[in-house]
Amino acid sequence: MTSPGTLLCEVRGVVEAPIERVAGLLLRVRPGPVGPGNCFALAEHGGTLTGGPDRFVLAAPGHTMTVEVGPDRLAAQGGWWYRGEYRLAPDPAGTLLVHQVRDVAERMRWAVPLANGFFRRLGPQTRDGFAVLLDRVGAELNCPVRLLDGH
Repeated sequence: MTSPGTLLCEVRGVVEAPIERVAGLLLRVRPGPVGPGNCFALAEHGGTLTGGPDRFVLAAPGHTMTVEVGPDRLAAQGGWWYRGEYRLAPDPAGTLLVHQVRDVAERMRWAVPLANGFFRRLGPQTRDGFAVLLDRVGAELNCPVRLLDGH
């Protein structure tokens, strides 16, 4: 499946657990409150999910997002430009977790760099947030994780 929008940044990490275990944690999404047992990757947003089974609306304090879930991915789209995608793939050590941030603005595309401080902070903030999520996944699954360099 082709992802919409323009790729702005990508970070990768390895979870040393079988892909089925990682998918069971990260791709478990159902209507109801968001938290450790539901939409784990977006738990910090809080709020409530409605809809399903593969497309939801997350009503969180101060904003709403569309959440899509598939057999190997979770995507959250909100605001006028933001789409974040998490993809799972097999890795020799367990599971490769890839997080991409995409610009899906349909109008005022010129304003996206301004909204993100000309992207100076987007990459480091995305990497830092992903590292926190990776550590949470490792703690929840009781397994090692590691942030990969590059991309």
